[in-house]
Amino acid sequence: MIRELNTFIAVAREGTFSAAGKKVGLTQAAVSAQMQRLEAELGFALFQRTGRSARLNEMGQQILVRAQELVRLYDDLGARTVGHPVTTLVTIGAIASVQRSRLPDVLARFHREHPDCRTRVLPGLSMGLADQVDAGEIDMAAIIRPPLPPQGDLRWTTLAREPFRLLVPRRTSGDDWSELLATQPFVRYDRASFGGRQVDRFLRRTHLSVHEVCELDELEAIVRLVANGVGIALVPETAGHRKWPAAVRVVDLGNHTFHREIGLLHRASGLSEPARRIALMLRAAYDAPVSRRRDI
Repeated sequence: MIRELNTFIAVAREGTFSAAGKKVGLTQAAVSAQMQRLEAELGFALFQRTGRSARLNEMGQQILVRAQELVRLYDDLGARTVGHPVTTLVTIGAIASVQRSRLPDVLARFHREHPDCRTRVLPGLSMGLADQVDAGEIDMAAIIRPPLPPQGDLRWTTLAREPFRLLVPRRTSGDDWSELLATQPFVRYDRASFGGRQVDRFLRRTHLSVHEVCELDELEAIVRLVANGVGIALVPETAGHRKWPAAVRVVDLGNHTFHREIGLLHRASGLSEPARRIALMLRAAYDAPVSRRRDI
């Protein structure tokens, strides 16, 4: 609610969602979404919308005074009190594969160096986490690169490029990936995710029709389904797994190999110093050499 109130105050001062967005580092769409949530929460409209302008109505004028007071009181909560040092909270969105790989070690190091700070990790799909960064609800997100370039004050920092591989049950014969995709049952990476959309585009680009038996987002579950002989799957070779299960084998896509890009979506301005420190640690962690994955 505090983020929405801050944005509301900016809209009242600037007169348009676009100008307010520039002031607080959000896109116009994110400002509009926050104001819709605020109006829905309060149960009444706050603006008289005329063209691009957003002027406060009578209720909006009344709420503005209260909003300014609430924001002031909230800011005072951060004032240092005797015997209680200020605690900085950093909120990080992260997809499952990032949480299983580099992030825990980064957070362990961060908390050793910054014992006065707190962190909160929010799980989710890349699309939803990107929206939360855009709306100012979280500081940053370690996600798959969105198909469209970041807008407004958002910035993208690449951490890794993970190649997609065709996983097949070990007992399945053949090394022709196109023939395997055309003839074997297929476990699909969920199309609601950015990575799943990459798989879908690959299949359409290569004009392959698959016999789909299951669709899900969790990569570990997909690999286990392949290991149990349910079907074959196109999955990224993530940084968090050095070895494939013994019950699967990898078929390389050769010149048709495509990648998913893992990175940080964050604000160009407004990040706290602890948040910037975590971002730098994540970049360093992904830059560090790792052992090449091998079959077992």
